[in-house]
Amino acid sequence: MRVFSLVTSAFAAGAVALNTTTSTGGVLSLIQRRLPQHAKSFKLEIVPDWNNSTIEGEPANDIYVVSSLSEGNVLVQGNTVGGLLAGLHAYLSRVAHVDIWWFIGSQLDAAPRKLPFLRDSLKGQSVVPYRYYLNTVTTSYTSAFWGWEEWEEHLDWMALRGINTALAWIGFEKIYIEVFRDMGFSDSDLEDFISGPAFLAWNHFGNIQGSWGGPMPESWVEDQFALQLKIIKRMVELGIKPILPAFPGYVPRAITRVFPTANVSNGSNWESFPTEYTNDTFLDPFDPLFEELQVRFVSKQKAYYGNVTNFWTLDQFNENNPASGDLDYLQSVSKNTWNSLKAADPEAIWIMQGWLFSSNSAFWTNDRIQSFLGGVTVNSDMLILDLFSESQPQWQRTNSFYGKPWVWCQLHDYGGNYGLYGQIMNVTENSIEALQSSENLVGFGLTPEGLEGNEIMYDLLLDQAWSKTPIDTETYFHDWVSARYGASGVALPKSVYEAWEVLRPTVYNNTNLVANAVPKSIFELVPSTSGLVNRTGHHPTLLNYDPAVVVTAWKLLYQAGIAKPELFANPAYQYDFVDWTRQIMGNAFIPLYEQLIATYTAADKPSRKNALETQGRKLTQLLSSLDKVLATDKNFRLSTWINAARASAANHASTADFLEYQARNQVTLWGPTGQISDYASRSWSGLVATYYLPRWQKFVDYLVATPASEYNQTAFAAGLLEWETAWVNQTTPGNKGSVDEEGDLRTVIHAVVAAWGEVFDA
Repeated sequence: MRVFSLVTSAFAAGAVALNTTTSTGGVLSLIQRRLPQHAKSFKLEIVPDWNNSTIEGEPANDIYVVSSLSEGNVLVQGNTVGGLLAGLHAYLSRVAHVDIWWFIGSQLDAAPRKLPFLRDSLKGQSVVPYRYYLNTVTTSYTSAFWGWEEWEEHLDWMALRGINTALAWIGFEKIYIEVFRDMGFSDSDLEDFISGPAFLAWNHFGNIQGSWGGPMPESWVEDQFALQLKIIKRMVELGIKPILPAFPGYVPRAITRVFPTANVSNGSNWESFPTEYTNDTFLDPFDPLFEELQVRFVSKQKAYYGNVTNFWTLDQFNENNPASGDLDYLQSVSKNTWNSLKAADPEAIWIMQGWLFSSNSAFWTNDRIQSFLGGVTVNSDMLILDLFSESQPQWQRTNSFYGKPWVWCQLHDYGGNYGLYGQIMNVTENSIEALQSSENLVGFGLTPEGLEGNEIMYDLLLDQAWSKTPIDTETYFHDWVSARYGASGVALPKSVYEAWEVLRPTVYNNTNLVANAVPKSIFELVPSTSGLVNRTGHHPTLLNYDPAVVVTAWKLLYQAGIAKPELFANPAYQYDFVDWTRQIMGNAFIPLYEQLIATYTAADKPSRKNALETQGRKLTQLLSSLDKVLATDKNFRLSTWINAARASAANHASTADFLEYQARNQVTLWGPTGQISDYASRSWSGLVATYYLPRWQKFVDYLVATPASEYNQTAFAAGLLEWETAWVNQTTPGNKGSVDEEGDLRTVIHAVVAAWGEVFDA
């Protein structure tokens, strides 16, 4: 076991000095919300004396003990609110076999009327002080249009999973607007600076500025800020320490008019966006105005939220190079930024994503990283998130970030893409190896760009935070499945467990890191005769498993539903069954595509036109069938995304149209003219039927009409972009929201399997 260093203990002591709450009221309220029938069945007790205990000579971090009382009630004890919540979750998921899930929602109310009696106490103690949550872009890719109902449920999910610190920057635009207005900027200046609702994360980073498709509605900003007030209040109640946004340095271009002597530079061009929307203006931290703005940003948030945190997120060079690579310059930038934070909040701890060191490793050499981090001379005043630790860890090459406390994070998913995937060995073994090797590792964290269907991988790391040895994943998967489908109220068939066990050592154990994140289906990409199959990197299409493995697992899962029809009424089973079916059909698209291209590029024959038409028809028919499967579950529908966007307009029709444009643009073109096209692609009904399928039909038509010797991808893509742009500019008929053609899952699956027997019999 590692030695708990002075740096780590100093950080932990400073970080917890500003505690969120020591009251059990928030936990009790959660029980009343989610298990009203058991509101009096749980007794909660915080035992502060446990804070002085040690484990093998180290501070014990969070602790829980859960036991049954003689009258049948359950006693949950912990040294912190986070410990209480982790203990409550351990009992509900492991013993009562109910839980709360992404997309599916809470099934906690399905707990047995008579709670199971514990013969032996459940005990747990975290091996790291912090369980961190959220990538800075998750709030754009997943929760851009959430309301309080979604946030309230998600906060309960976070709390029960033991998360005790998380990013909280919803509604931050209000702070920007108020501070800059106070400083003399006009509404026009701000309109040119603030980005649209689906792209705010990259505006905060200084990657983009302004809003294509229309300006940010201030009414939407106000609504989001009202939501933020609720989020912060609930986080504090649940013992989750908010991480609030500090001023990073990016300002409206008009700053040189308002402050003619301001020392500024332009950031990098990002992803070939037009200059109108990128090359953001960066105020040099050496300029006294930087500290003044920092104080205003921090003070205004404290005035609104109260003294709820000393954690401040600040990322200045996310995919955006500094003005100079000079070592003294980099050290001075961080030093002055840090000084500005301490001027605003003397207890401030700077939270920074380490993504920049991975995404632009050519610029961020070790000496530059050391100089930049070295500007913060008090190590415990900074916390680094090693954002992609499972695939591209930076802590090793930087000697544990040169002494700064850091968090081992699992990123896993980019852009909210859908694809069955995991790295169970890396997540369990590598995280514990890091814990044993790095004396300044203080937490484990989840940093997905978007939430999707591999929830078991995220639970795995959060539970690893409570085990000093790598978790036995075979046992873990079995127990997780018991909770996943436990609300069905029936004894689970053996085939359910067998299905997940088929996927565990294969689909969920990728160790070939040339493809290192959730894979996307090739039908979501702009059609082409090459470059679609076997892509690597963090947007791969390469499959690191035999596709037949998923078919085998799917059959076992389907068999369980046939044996126990009650499973089809369980939203968790429905979700997983649709998700696995989606993966099979997406995988089946690949050989059909390859056959089409082989026919097209082969020597010309009189029969080639007919063959292309026949093979192309099969491609589009597969997509049509897939769309029907996806439509059976609201979580796989484009309409769910669009309706949420429109609903957040609060009955303002023009605003609703703009928000629909934002929602459509993000998951397709990602930019005014397709700058990052298909980065955030999704396997959603409606999107498959009205966007991906027509693109592939146009591609097939182009192949039929164009000899292979005259094929021109540039010309085809240019013509396609006109159609894509028109699709993005659509608004839902009647401005009342989008509705997919829904169907009963069992009925639809029966028809699809009958039509595509060769796909499901592989």
